Amino acid sequence: MNDLLSRMTPEEKARQLDMYSSAREIVSAHTDETHAALDAAFVPEKAEAIWGSLGVGAVHDLNPTAEQANAIQKWVITHNRLGIPALFIEEGLHGYDTGTVFPAPIGLAGTWDPQVARETGAAIAAEARSHGVDMILAPVLDLARDPRWGRVEEDFGEDTYLTGQFGLAYVQGMQGDSLASDHTAVAEPKHFVGHGSPDGGENTSPVHMGERELRTQMLAAFEPAFREGHAMATMVAYHEIDGIPMTADPLVLKQILRGEWDFSGFALSDLGAIRRLYEDHRVASSPQAATCLAIRSGVDMQFYDFDHAVFEKALVDCIKAGTLPPADLDRAVRGVLRVKFMLGLFDHPFVDTTLTSRTERTSAHLTVSLRSARESMTLLKNDGNLLPLTKTTKHIAVIGPNGKIARYGDYERETNGKHISMFEGIQAEVPDATVTFDEGKDISAAVAMARQADVVILGMGEWQGVEGEGFDRTNLDLPGNQEPLLEAIVATGKPIVLVLENGRPLTIHWAAQHVPAILECWYPGELGGQAIAETLFGDNNPAGHLTATFPKSTGQLPVYYNSDPSRVHKYVDDDGKPLFPFGWGLSYTTFRYDRMTATQPTLKNGQNINVTLEVTNTGSRDGDDVVQLYLRRDFSSVETPERELKGFTRVHLKAGETRTISFEVPQQQLQIWNTENKWVVEPGSYTLWAGGSSEAALKTTLQLK
Repeated sequence: MNDLLSRMTPEEKARQLDMYSSAREIVSAHTDETHAALDAAFVPEKAEAIWGSLGVGAVHDLNPTAEQANAIQKWVITHNRLGIPALFIEEGLHGYDTGTVFPAPIGLAGTWDPQVARETGAAIAAEARSHGVDMILAPVLDLARDPRWGRVEEDFGEDTYLTGQFGLAYVQGMQGDSLASDHTAVAEPKHFVGHGSPDGGENTSPVHMGERELRTQMLAAFEPAFREGHAMATMVAYHEIDGIPMTADPLVLKQILRGEWDFSGFALSDLGAIRRLYEDHRVASSPQAATCLAIRSGVDMQFYDFDHAVFEKALVDCIKAGTLPPADLDRAVRGVLRVKFMLGLFDHPFVDTTLTSRTERTSAHLTVSLRSARESMTLLKNDGNLLPLTKTTKHIAVIGPNGKIARYGDYERETNGKHISMFEGIQAEVPDATVTFDEGKDISAAVAMARQADVVILGMGEWQGVEGEGFDRTNLDLPGNQEPLLEAIVATGKPIVLVLENGRPLTIHWAAQHVPAILECWYPGELGGQAIAETLFGDNNPAGHLTATFPKSTGQLPVYYNSDPSRVHKYVDDDGKPLFPFGWGLSYTTFRYDRMTATQPTLKNGQNINVTLEVTNTGSRDGDDVVQLYLRRDFSSVETPERELKGFTRVHLKAGETRTISFEVPQQQLQIWNTENKWVVEPGSYTLWAGGSSEAALKTTLQLK
């Protein structure tokens, strides 16, 4: 690699740091701006006009077939002096293009099962690589601390530890043991860093926090993916923290990411994030200044920021002018080349054109999607054990805007996959029942239908266009006419089940007071309707747990569970308690926690903390439970959260079964960033809790001496 780098001209180096949109530019036909038509042909004359003989760093927004990728790659390799291959990069957050559609990440995290995340990442990578795609722009490891932000659905929730573990599993699944294979792809944790906590929940807005919170909360959510998972790319976010935009922050991009974490891949700007240095943040006085500031600060590749000629010329001119050290340009190019070498693109640049038919939408991948959907079903309320419903129910009314459509969430087309709706799932689950549907636009007609039914299932929540990237909200109530529809249906006196498909916590205070059963399903993927129906009628015992706190009202925000103890809850019109706490989730059975103990390690020996407790299924059904371990530093040199998640495990227990659960907490997880800006583990007393949510009551203490 160093030999190759030494033979490159400044212009060739600059080209490696540029990503090109391609669906409209280099093929004969496209279905939209991000997709080549399936029968489209590569047009060399167009490529020649755009790329010339300098090669190309990365190709994006093409979603090619294997044949298209091969044709483009062959041309690129033979038309640049050094034979450097192109890198194909695409979206694939919870499913690649027309491949398997998996539950949205917020639902995936609701399984509390990292193995499912690992298998999801592996399946997406395999399907993408069969098309010649080398890198996927995922996972999203922002902490979802403000549900007004439209991108909460892309996250794994509000907690640092949970996000870190799911990010690690997803990256390990996607990248596998080696990137030089036909079934693995580069993972790109994003949005680096702190992007999920913007002012007012508005996307790309400033984020306000100090270095201590940035390190202990936001960066810690990314750290496992890089230090243990060895993710080979990252996406640098739009926002600024304390006046320093992320694309101009050498502290996070150089000192921490590369210096402390030994990251050796490349950092891609988010779309237009370098341009924002000039147009929005105004810390650079020209496109050239913005370009060179970003590369100098640790960014390695632009994402449609400036016109290609402007961007590449800026780098060459800055090198000549001495405003961009050659070492920074070489660092950026080396990262891109390293990834291409690790992918095996120099030795094996082409993909087997028969691979897609053998890899895409296999039964194994569909099984992972269904398992994820089943495990993500989160029962929020079940008064009187209304659920599960009996399969002898004769007349079921499904009412609401989400009742007869499979909601996928952002970064996925709802026409893809099997798109099984809740209505279709119920019809298949209870074929002898009469199942009717009303979208609920005419509330009086919906009420009339409800009156004829034995039970009413309300399909409500959100959809693309009221949530997702760029769809931030000031109000988290059910959108549209759903609230009056809900209240009118409840007034009929019929048994009501509220089924939510949504991308973030909603303020459903009235529903929580008046609806006997509430099932949170998030966006459960193409087989979600089947998983919902199986859960409603008892074939699937729900065991999902919340990874984001549900507020009672928007005015209660922020309401994430792991706030500092000095955070007050004294609104005169609010009791300070969330509607549903982080970690919450019910089952069709019940569980009891007993006999919790913790070892007493010393600071000097550095031993891990071992915690054990007994969990008993006290109900009459077999079921899964998610056992959660929380910790608090009773006293410390800087203020730390009231309690923090430090371990979790999903366990299956038969009715009446008792099992001993063990957690091992490394002392490193106790460290704090102290007043001297150093990581330290402080001696003293610690309290630990274990149970089924962040409000767990079973506790023990330890003394670290």
